[in-house]
Order: sequence, then C-alpha cells, then structure tokens
Amino acid sequence: MSDSSVLFEVENNVGWIRLNRPNVINSLNAEMVDLLSRQFLEWKDDPTVSLVCVSGEGAKGLCAGGDMRALYDLRDSNVLSLAREFFSKEYSMDIMIHGYPKPVLVNMNGIVMGGGVGISVGASHRIVTEKTKWAMPEMNIGFYPDVGASYFLNQMPGYTGRYLALTSGIIKAADVLYAGAADIYLNSEDWESLTSDIASTDWSTTGVEEKLTTILHKYNQPIDVEHSSLANNQEKINQHFSHNTMEKIVASLETEVKNGDEWAKETLDILLSKSPTSLKVTLRQLQQGENQSIVDCFKMEFILGMNFMSLPDFYEGVRAVLVDKDRSPKWNPSRFEDVTEEDVLKFFKWENDNDILKKFDALA
Repeated sequence: MSDSSVLFEVENNVGWIRLNRPNVINSLNAEMVDLLSRQFLEWKDDPTVSLVCVSGEGAKGLCAGGDMRALYDLRDSNVLSLAREFFSKEYSMDIMIHGYPKPVLVNMNGIVMGGGVGISVGASHRIVTEKTKWAMPEMNIGFYPDVGASYFLNQMPGYTGRYLALTSGIIKAADVLYAGAADIYLNSEDWESLTSDIASTDWSTTGVEEKLTTILHKYNQPIDVEHSSLANNQEKINQHFSHNTMEKIVASLETEVKNGDEWAKETLDILLSKSPTSLKVTLRQLQQGENQSIVDCFKMEFILGMNFMSLPDFYEGVRAVLVDKDRSPKWNPSRFEDVTEEDVLKFFKWENDNDILKKFDALA
C-alpha cells in the first residue's frame, strides 16, 4: 500500500478517497487537508468523476479528528502560522463538501470525531454502522467545536447540539441518525459488497443520484428511534440546555440532582470537568450560529481558532489528553464566575486574515 496519507483513485467514473493514517485513526494533519482540498477541487468539474466515495483505512474508524498535538508542539514558536494554514484549508474543504455538485458518500464506520465529522456531515450520503462512535470532543482539550459545528449542531432536534458540544458526548448509530448527522445504517460487514456494487455500476450516464439511492436502499437497515438515547432524553436535554448561560444550565441540572435524577448528575459532573472558558465561549458560539449562514459560521470559527491559540487551557487540555494522558487538566480560571463577558467576547474578534475569510465567501 502507498505511504501517502490519503489514497486517491478513479475507476468507472467513481472517485475513491481513503484516509491512510490508520495508526492514528486517520487523524487529519496539514498535509492531508491539503491533499483532500486539492482533490475535491479537481474532481468538482471533472466529467470523468460522477460521484465520490470516502472511507478510512484500518479497522478503528474514518477519522479521529485534527492533529491537535502538532499545534501543541509548536506552542512556543510558529503555532499561529500552522493554525492559519490548517484551519483555512480544512474549513475550505468542509465548505466545499457542503455544497459539492456531485454525490459524496462517506462511510462513517468506527470512530468519527472532530475533523472526521467535518468531512462527513456535509456529504450528501452518510453511512453509519454498528461500530460508529461519533463525537465533537473538543471540550475535552479546552478547545471549541469547529468544522462547521456552529451551523450543523444548531440543525439538530431541540437543544441536542448544545448538549453534544458542551459535554463532548460520544453517540452511536441510532443517535447520529436521530440527530440528522447520517442517513443510512449499514452492517459494517456489508461495506465491501456495497462498494463492489458501486464499482460494477455504470456511472457514465445520467441518473447518478437514483442509481446510488437504489444501491444504498438495498443495504440500508432501518433503526427504530427508540434505540436513540438522545431521543429518549430529548425532554431533559431541552429543559437544561435551553438556558442562555452556563451558570443557569448548571443550576438547572443541580436542581434535578437534588431530586435524585441520575442523568442530571452524570451530565453535571461532565460539565464541571471541562474548561469554564471553553464552555462559555462555545455556548456563545452556538448562540451566534443560530441565525448565521454556513459560511459565516466557518468565518466565526476561524476567528475562534486563531484566538484559542493563545488560550493556556487549550495547551493544558492537549497535555492532559494527548501528551501526558493523565486526564487531569488544571483549568485556569477554574470557576465560571471568573470568566467574564469581556473575556468571552475577545474570542470573537480578530483583525487579521481578512483574505482567508474572503476565500470562504468565494466557496459558497
């Protein structure tokens, strides 16, 4: 197999993309997003490519997210330069996928987190399996949910998006389907047969969407919504996460904890383990994204990303989760009341890189 971090192939009018860093669950680095962006752009207007199929090499998953360790390692040198390159290319690619003029099929087998969600959520045909583990885990490292989360989390039922963002909750196939982040449930062992059907189909003529829908219908295994823990807890999620400040969300959960609600206790404990700064900024991010276009959401997230590069909590979170792996971050400040409104608003202001923000507009 090639040593390339992403494998590309065109056969019978199908563009195949395979993320190829299985040892790190295909985590995205700058090289990968550059290769992916170039290929998606090249195939966009290529008449020999009728649809694109994306999967991850290895047994563990599609993609575990962005390579945040690389940013950590450059924290005392040129981290802003790497962040600017990585975020601008990754977000440009994600915007392109959301508006891609050809069907994009993504196999979300195994771990699909962070940057992996960015690749999959905007695709036209999204497959989950019994092995899918989906999450926006950025709160675990003192970061914020990016790759368009300001937009797509707000499209989920009720306040499900806020709940998933603030808790970094890991969900499985039934929940991903309920949340609207996937379309098809497939037994993982059927992927090979499905791709064989795709490979043997004539895609050179019209009716590409109809042909693909027919093939997917053959393998789709519908899941009843009763299997979704998100659906079963939707009322509780709305009750607590509809509040407009972290203090009110916490107070709401604390009230139910006193009443013996185990779900509330578990959720409260999770929130109190996260960075207060990240939580407050993320809540504001999702509130602002409610009425913004997808491109404006990506612009906001780029600004957030650049500002987070100067947040000590981000490096402390990466240290605790990815470097020392002690899972014991020391957040500073450690209390919600010590994160002021002024502190939060600073994350949404960035005077540089207007050229990159204009490029996002051109991709819409």
